[in-house]
Amino acid sequence: MLHLGVFFTGVGPQLIWTDPEFAAHTHIDTFVRTAQTLERGLFDAFFLGEGLRVRENRGRVHALDVAGRPDAITQLAALAAVTDKIGLVATQNTTYNYPADLARRLASLDAVSGGRAGWNIVTTDNAWTGENFRHGGWLEHSRRYERATAFVETAKALWAGRTVDRHDDLVDVTATPTLTGRPVLFQAGDSPGGRDLAAEHADVVFSANTDFDKAVAYADDLRRRLAGYGRSPDSLRILPGAQVVLGDTEAEAADKAEWIRREQVTGPRAIAFLEQYWNKDLSGYDPDGPLPDIEPAEGELDPSRGTIAIEHRTGKRERIAEWRALGLSIRELVIEVTPRHNVFVGTPGRIADEWGRYLSARAVDGFNIVPQLLPGTIDDIVDKLVPALQERGLYRTAYTGSTLREHLDLP
Repeated sequence: MLHLGVFFTGVGPQLIWTDPEFAAHTHIDTFVRTAQTLERGLFDAFFLGEGLRVRENRGRVHALDVAGRPDAITQLAALAAVTDKIGLVATQNTTYNYPADLARRLASLDAVSGGRAGWNIVTTDNAWTGENFRHGGWLEHSRRYERATAFVETAKALWAGRTVDRHDDLVDVTATPTLTGRPVLFQAGDSPGGRDLAAEHADVVFSANTDFDKAVAYADDLRRRLAGYGRSPDSLRILPGAQVVLGDTEAEAADKAEWIRREQVTGPRAIAFLEQYWNKDLSGYDPDGPLPDIEPAEGELDPSRGTIAIEHRTGKRERIAEWRALGLSIRELVIEVTPRHNVFVGTPGRIADEWGRYLSARAVDGFNIVPQLLPGTIDDIVDKLVPALQERGLYRTAYTGSTLREHLDLP
């Protein structure tokens, strides 16, 4: 059976904020309606993305962020009272939180929800988040997963009822357990360090590998790593992140997908994207006009910002020259260079058949869906795609347990 979750992001280009029916991210009613709809659709889990600082671009709040959205654990505790079955997963950062404190808060969520809590373990290597914390600064990319591993080991020991007395350069803590029993552990990294962290500690992996061949290769690699840590292949669930665009016909779905792709790149986002390369204020430029006619600042992209893929942090002048040769507007260029992956487009029946192929090849155990429209994407999936999956025997017709671990059929 396929396992499904929804990743309710706090920021990012996936969401079409400009849609007039878009549900507000600061209203509890939005979260209640979404979680209850997903529970009606028998989803395993509702994920909340989390940001420890409102994103800025050159000193201005980014147009694609939300100020005033409640803390994820607080929000999920409220949702525990208005749902009965669905898992409630909080994205929480190991770089800037403290192990004993976060372990207690996550165990509290698990207790008040009756065993439905999950922790999406993430790391951060950007300095603008670190500025909000006592130690400030940023952690080198290569050390993020060292810190995460030490952090998770500490939390698991406390949940197991053991006193922790650990002192090194990444974790410095003396703590006694307050609440035992642990949430389901999700991990969302794809680097070698992230894969090792998942193989050693995670119950579920939230990966970026949705292309079929890449998904198969990723699953094979992860299962080999599991064996290295003495874990069985069935001890970990693989749920790649995926966007879904449904239509009553293939043509309708394709047209909708193209509209979504263009709407996801707003004018402010396009300008902010280029400002990272130019390292100059480009707010005076028209997003629908030509690329800036000025040379970029000296130096490569700043790695401490943590917003650009590692492979794009060098060679910016060559990349800008290639972009200029295309002759596109700023916005058209950003639409063109934005990666087009992890999107399933088609009728409910065709996507259900495709997902069945992934499942039978053991490339995935399910998908963690990233919606573009709220509530539209969620409603379409629950009302149209879920029945198509059920007709093919690929998806549950009722919950058979009450905890997140039971939903995921984890040992």
